[in-house]
Amino acid sequence: MHPRSSLFAALVVSTLIASGGKAEAAAAVLSTTGEAPGTASAGDAGTVYALSNDPAGNAVVTFARAPDGTLSPAGSFSTGGTGTGAALGSQGALTFSRDGRWALAVNAGSDDVSIFAVSDSGSLRLVDRAPSGGDVPISVTVVNDLVFVVNAGVPNSVTGLRIGQDGDLQPIPSSTRPLSAADSAPAEIAFDPGGDFLVVTEKNTNRLSVYAVGEGGNLDGPRVVESSGQTPFGFAFTRRGLLVVSEAGGSTVSSYRLSDDVLDVVTASAPNFQIAACWIAITADGRFAYSANTGADDISAFAIAPDGTLALLDASGVAASAGDAPADLAMSRGSGYLYVRNGRDGSISGYGVQSDGALEQVELVSGLPAGSAGLAAR
Repeated sequence: MHPRSSLFAALVVSTLIASGGKAEAAAAVLSTTGEAPGTASAGDAGTVYALSNDPAGNAVVTFARAPDGTLSPAGSFSTGGTGTGAALGSQGALTFSRDGRWALAVNAGSDDVSIFAVSDSGSLRLVDRAPSGGDVPISVTVVNDLVFVVNAGVPNSVTGLRIGQDGDLQPIPSSTRPLSAADSAPAEIAFDPGGDFLVVTEKNTNRLSVYAVGEGGNLDGPRVVESSGQTPFGFAFTRRGLLVVSEAGGSTVSSYRLSDDVLDVVTASAPNFQIAACWIAITADGRFAYSANTGADDISAFAIAPDGTLALLDASGVAASAGDAPADLAMSRGSGYLYVRNGRDGSISGYGVQSDGALEQVELVSGLPAGSAGLAAR
């Protein structure tokens, strides 16, 4: 590992710790954007979700979202597992299935994954909990009935589960695969839009691992791709398959095209002139990407051109100020609102997303416990 990368990775980790079926793909809002699918506009109500990550009992903490984007506490739902009490340094700890029927959450303390049935009102009902196939699961992704989780415990691994008809989670035999190194410090796992490939970012190795997904959920790979920039962290796909990745080491953002299991760079490490770009969210129409900059307490916005190139909306790199140590990002249904979990002060900032991609702050609500993780919205 390059010395500069190692140093900055340590800085990012310390900051985070301190902060505590394929037919549906073309029409679905990707779970990697942190939102359940839907056609709701900014004027519709919804729910925002985060994980308590409590070692005494993990839970999904919910906030009711009013039509104007403001939030109010709406209770919590036990996962049945435990958290770690410390920041997970990941994206995708909590996610929705693309049809909005299921929510999945990692239990990094008890090494398992919980699945909830999601009601029309946004409330959750715990259905099942299953081992993650490794230690310290930190990110989970789902397409159709396939669920994959990445485990950050050494040795790192990815493992598959299948959702049964009633929501039970069944391990997929022989689906566990290593990452590119035993201690790669993974940050996120997610399916591509078609559900044909899985991508994992690796902070320690400055690599992305890509797996081809077989019909039975078995994996081929990884094919290892060198990251365009240092410390690849969060990422999201547009509906058309463009991959946008944050790079904490230089506070840059890159875009890639995925062809078979090969990633081709489109934009190489575009700087946002901030500190520690760690999390990414993309609007449902694929026009704008946002990075949460943990070390600078702000958010950057990028325009995504039709050819996949990225350009800052504001030359300064600051689209909006955030709370203390902004972390996970989530778009509401229809991308009317963007939310960010501020890791160090337990708050959530909310912004109205304007037609030109600009952000207008509408909310700052507190109430999340120290060490919380993940964020999702509908």
